[in-house]
Amino acid sequence: MLRGGEGVPDSLDGVTAANPETAAPAAHGRRSAPSARVSRGTVAANIAVALAGRSGSGPLLGDARADAWGHGAADTIAALHAAGVAAVRVDASAIAALTDAGCTGLTVTGEPNVDPLTVFGLPGGDPASRPALRLTGRVLSTKPLLRGEGVSYGYLHRAAADTRIALVTGGYAQGISRGLGGRAAVAIGGVQHPIVGRVAMDVCVVDVGAAGIARGAVAVFLGDPQAGEPVIAEWVGATGLGAAELITVVGQRSLREWVE
Repeated sequence: MLRGGEGVPDSLDGVTAANPETAAPAAHGRRSAPSARVSRGTVAANIAVALAGRSGSGPLLGDARADAWGHGAADTIAALHAAGVAAVRVDASAIAALTDAGCTGLTVTGEPNVDPLTVFGLPGGDPASRPALRLTGRVLSTKPLLRGEGVSYGYLHRAAADTRIALVTGGYAQGISRGLGGRAAVAIGGVQHPIVGRVAMDVCVVDVGAAGIARGAVAVFLGDPQAGEPVIAEWVGATGLGAAELITVVGQRSLREWVE
């Protein structure tokens, strides 16, 4: 069992069943998709933490199912191999593509004993681990929102006072659950601002108040908790979904890249 009893499905069927608004991304969504950057250094450091905290003996088995929980299977497998983890569990449907990509030590059986929650820095893992994936969008525009005016589908959110709002790239087609509206925030310029109204397909609305925010500014959906940025645990609390299913969809629906 994984730490905390949280597992990841062999495919995304379980994820989309629990979070159906992410089941059918718009064809045009890639142009407005948020950016998911996975830190190679953080993954390597987290693997070291996972191995140091591992109890028991026997062969090591890593976990790269569901495209390594949305983090990218091929790069995760390479990081695990570099740390001495020779065997990695993957989806049966991914074997051919990963083999063609040069990955070795692949298996579709066995219970992983290198904790993926720690490897990816997710809730329930070793507290010494850090989030490996950083999710950011961009401010498309800002505009005034007067007291009583509403935003997004159904105008469920109405301004309590005059303010300004920002339209930010990233919506439910990219795994940013509708349940985050009114319950989560993004960080812009080091300050957290609440997501308001219903999250739309490719964008969401953020109340930025009096902050001077320019078009093109970076909005951090998921980042470094030590810098006061939002983290996946806040999404879990807001949506009732598991960290594994949330991060898996985000990683697969965003413009993902591995960075040093």
